[in-house]
Amino acid sequence: MKISVSYAHPEKPAWMRLDVDEGCTLRAAIERSGILARYEDIDLERNKVGIFGKIKPLETVLAEGDRVEIYQPIVIDPKTAPRRKRTGADGGDGTEGAERPEGN
Repeated sequence: MKISVSYAHPEKPAWMRLDVDEGCTLRAAIERSGILARYEDIDLERNKVGIFGKIKPLETVLAEGDRVEIYQPIVIDPKTAPRRKRTGADGGDGTEGAERPEGN
């Protein structure tokens, strides 16, 4: 059965097609893809994995055409990101999205 495995690495993303047997799990497909040897930062106990954007357990059985995805860990709390942007704590000047005075 044909599936694909993808990893959204910020500098070198990966996407590959793979033929697997019926009954193949997420974990088995990831291990068989060879992606763990290419990306040392992937830790299946830490990184979430899923199928077509939905987080799934590693023992989920795959279906024909599934896209296995390995997700990057969240490094910033999404609830504080807007606040950090407004206050300039992200290194910006805090003006992104601010209205410009008339005439500018």
